[in-house]
Amino acid sequence: MPYDALTMKDWQISEEAEKNMPSPESWRGKLNLEKDEVLPYGRFAKLDFLKIMNRLQNKPDGKYIEITAITPTPLGEGKSTTSIGLIEGLGKRGKNVGGCLRQPSGGPTMNVKGTSAGGGNALLIPMSEFSLGLTGDINDIMNAHNLAMVALTARMQHERNYDDADLMKRTGMRRLNIDPTRVQMGWVIDFCAQSLRNIVIGMGGRMDGYLMQSKFEIAVSSELMAMLAIVRDLADLRERMDHITIAYDQKGNPVTIGDLEVGGAMTAWMRNTINPTLMCTSEYQPCMVHAGPFANIAIGQSSIIADRIGLKMFDYHITESGFAADIGFEKFWNVKCRLSGLRPHVSVLTTTIRALKMHGGGPKVVSGLPFPDAYAKEDLKLLEQGLPNMLHHIKTIKLSGINPVVCINAFHTDTRDEIAMVRRAAEQAGARCVVGEYWAKGGEGALDLADAVIDACNEPHDFKFLYPMEMKLRDRVKTIATIMYGADDVTWLPDAEVKAKMIESDPEYDDYSTMMVKTQLSLSHDPAIKGVPKGWVLPIRDVLIYTGAKFICPMAGTISLMPGTSSNPSFRRVDVDVTTGKVHGLF
Repeated sequence: MPYDALTMKDWQISEEAEKNMPSPESWRGKLNLEKDEVLPYGRFAKLDFLKIMNRLQNKPDGKYIEITAITPTPLGEGKSTTSIGLIEGLGKRGKNVGGCLRQPSGGPTMNVKGTSAGGGNALLIPMSEFSLGLTGDINDIMNAHNLAMVALTARMQHERNYDDADLMKRTGMRRLNIDPTRVQMGWVIDFCAQSLRNIVIGMGGRMDGYLMQSKFEIAVSSELMAMLAIVRDLADLRERMDHITIAYDQKGNPVTIGDLEVGGAMTAWMRNTINPTLMCTSEYQPCMVHAGPFANIAIGQSSIIADRIGLKMFDYHITESGFAADIGFEKFWNVKCRLSGLRPHVSVLTTTIRALKMHGGGPKVVSGLPFPDAYAKEDLKLLEQGLPNMLHHIKTIKLSGINPVVCINAFHTDTRDEIAMVRRAAEQAGARCVVGEYWAKGGEGALDLADAVIDACNEPHDFKFLYPMEMKLRDRVKTIATIMYGADDVTWLPDAEVKAKMIESDPEYDDYSTMMVKTQLSLSHDPAIKGVPKGWVLPIRDVLIYTGAKFICPMAGTISLMPGTSSNPSFRRVDVDVTTGKVHGLF
């Protein structure tokens, strides 16, 4: 029986569901895994992916299902809820199903957005542990990243304090002549801490470090997190580690993690992150958690490693992409699938009627504040005006050659006529369309979605990339901007164009992925512009290069890698029952 999602908080549903949650040992039997393939971590388990892959390497892959969304409101449209609901619905149909979601960052969890555990009866459990560090992957990434900064700043101090002969005698190291004004990395912390965006370090005497400007960014934006999402194994991670550019020297040459001889120690900190964590839905279907949420500069996808395991263990494997289809699905399609060699069977486009009304000109939606009352009332005119945004994303998915299924993530305020209007528009655009009531009903409310996905998986598909790797950077960006976003053209600021020309002329960057950076709140670069903008040009103001992940990131607009904490953050409502030790107040 599903829980009463209208009267119970998510953490209360999780608490009740956890009473019958499978143990790590019982998962071994449920998933037909060998004893040494399950690595217990308290109430959880990590999965030894190399051992699983080696044993199942000749087993055919299952069906590969991606979850994306229309352009969201600032509060999101429920991709995680849809992912978990679909797993539950396929489970109700008796299918061997599982999936993988990304680990939530402590920043949004303690700020406005909350955790990413789904919601209602489509919930990942145990919710508290999921929201508060899980098995430590983000902490390990923080330690590895900050160790690089320790190595850099210590090296700068010692090079300042000793001459060449003394430096070599004391350390056996050559002088790197690091330019303090061209340090690329900063420190990371997994909170939204705007006061740490710009800092000065090394204040004090000569033995107190190197005096210079520095910065903090949120942990999940670290290049190390991006690498975790795309590597194939620990050896791949170790090899990429040494290639990370951390700074430049006085002559403009890159200074790498390999130059600092810290790559081995950083990989040692991250050695356990390579294995996905196993959790489950509130109806006890398996769901892995691996990699992080940041979907701007980072790839914003659950890991290639987890998808490879899932496709061997499950007949249906669900994975979620961050943000809307113009960002998340595009990166899944043209970056993740290219790197993994995996090909999806279907993409589910999560849609909400309230978001479509926003795109039709509805009242402004603000993070941390309730939806305006207008969104709780039927308004067919507003809804009709917002439908082009959904239709744009359907077209995007169809361009990849795979089958879209539109899922209306239902709210109790949605009316029959509103649902009928969305369904009619989606079907006329060539997509299946179903209503998902998994938030209220769990798997029973996702049976139509499960059936539509099964049907779509059984249809032929002709997967193809949007552009070839041989295409030059500026041509790639124009292709993405005009086709994915609907821009008329692209303009390059002078410094960005200089970088683009340098990249295009250097064969070293030929195999680098193009990782577009723009707001998730609009198809354009301006978060205030809703719907499907017309007659606009995408400005590229900078190009960032990540030499470990092998990402080239054209920047459209300003993206902060350290969000700020709001005036009414979620941590005000989180507390612990001092008798039982249970956490409450998470959402």
